[in-house]
Order: sequence, then structure tokens, then C-alpha cells
Amino acid sequence: MAGVGVQNPRKLIQCAYIGIAKISFLIQAKAPTLAPMHELAFVVAGFVVGTIVGLTGVGGGSLMTPILIFIFGIKPYLAVGTDLLFAAFTKMGGTVKLARSGRIDWAVVRNLSAGSIPASLITLYILHTVGPADPKVQSVMTTTLGCALLLTAAATLYKAVRGKVSPISVAAGQERLAATPQHWMLPLLFGALIGTLVTITSVGAGAIGVTVLMILYPLLPLPRIIAADIAYAVPLTLVAGLGHASLGAVDWPMLVSLLVGSLPGIWVGSHLTTKAPERLIRSLLSFLLAYAGMKLIAL
Repeated sequence: MAGVGVQNPRKLIQCAYIGIAKISFLIQAKAPTLAPMHELAFVVAGFVVGTIVGLTGVGGGSLMTPILIFIFGIKPYLAVGTDLLFAAFTKMGGTVKLARSGRIDWAVVRNLSAGSIPASLITLYILHTVGPADPKVQSVMTTTLGCALLLTAAATLYKAVRGKVSPISVAAGQERLAATPQHWMLPLLFGALIGTLVTITSVGAGAIGVTVLMILYPLLPLPRIIAADIAYAVPLTLVAGLGHASLGAVDWPMLVSLLVGSLPGIWVGSHLTTKAPERLIRSLLSFLLAYAGMKLIAL
């Protein structure tokens, strides 16, 4: 079964989405009597997203939030808040593993966090003042989320077409230079933009973040760029997620179900990376994300 999925990534993604949609339809038709089935659907959704994240590295927010909104009918503010903590917990394990292997450039993480964390706190204060469930805030969230998905789709397609052209390694004695941005203010500025975007939409710390890091740190090898992107996303999504939780915008039982599925999914996806056609999967995902983005903007 796994072999069929790897050879036909389009069918793998399509069948998974159809399966989740069918379960969701049953839930909406018989909601009071199918609570266990509802939990199973969230577990399946978590597994699908975790597998794709493990395969491609594309951020879970850009995949999970549209699934929660379109397939499960979750309110945007609740989907964003829950997905932020989903992203924080799923990336914690990866950060610990990368830190132990010494692949994280903490100077890069600090520079981005110095801009993203304050921006996230300011955004949370505004949401607390206005109220996340306010119809106008919901409209801003869906429109901004749609734009963020279009940006993620463009970044994902760009990476699929461009391929791995970043440096493979850093020359001896050049480590500090590689971790130095072209201008000290750029990480703060881009960090603030990503922090605001992530807090409003839960999207931006994945494919967009990697693309930004490739621009800011052109001498940094791609594995270290990905490691830094994962590491700085943890405190950002944790702060933003806990902020949303304080506003009552997190569904804790749903979060647990999603995590139960995603953690083994990430393990499976990471072990299929050498066999799966990554460029093809990234290209398909970019079109899927663009479609979801346009639907959200049209809401």
C-alpha cells in the first residue's frame, strides 16, 4: 500500500482528502451519535498533514488550517488558534533532534525571534481588544489567510522548480559569516512581518520562512536554513497559540486528536523522502494551496 502511495503522489493526496471529506460528511449528518468518528477524522487529517510535512517540509499551518475550515467547517479563528499549538508541538521534536545534531544556527533564530515575538504579542493584544470572533476580524483572518496561502504556494512552487541550489556546506572558518544577514535590520523586519502573519493566519513559518531565510542568508546551506526555520517557528507558534488559547480560540480535544495522527505521520513521511518524487509533490501542493487561497479570499 505504501509503495502505491509513493509511486502515485497525486492519488495519495487526492484519496486522503476524499477520505477525510467523507468522514466529515458523516459527522455533519449524524453529529450527536458519531463523536468517536469525529475524533477519528481529526486523527486521519493529522496523519495526512504529518506525512506531507515529513515528505516535503511544507509547513503544517498552510495545510491543516484550510482542511479545518473547508472540510470540517471549523470557524477560522478556532482553526487558526488550534493549528498554532499543533504546529508548536509538532516542531518541538524536530527542534530537539536538530539541536542535538548541532545543525541549528542560534544567531539566525535569535535575529528572527527578536522581530517575530514582539510582533506576535502586539497582534495578540489587538485581537484581545477587538475579539477574535468578531465578524470583521473573521473577514480579515480569511482574507489574510488566503493571501498567505497564495504566497506559500508561490514559495513552494519556486523551491520545486529551482531545486536545491543553495550551498551544500560552509567552508572552514566561514560559519560566522554565513550566519550574518546582509543587513542587521532585515531579519527584524521580516521576522516582524512573519510574526504578524503567523499570529493572524497560522501560516508563514514554513515555506515562506524558508524562502525569506534563503534571501537573507545566501551563504547558509539549505539544511541549516531549514533547521533555523523549524527552530524559530517553535517559540513563535507557541506564544501565538497560547495567546489564542487565552482568548478561548483553541479546541483542546481537537488538538489532541490532530497530534495523535500527525506525529506518526511525520515519521512515515520522513522515511519516504528518498523514494517519493519531492518536486512533483511540491508542485501539486502549490496548486492545491493556491486553490485554497483563492477560495478563502472569495469568502
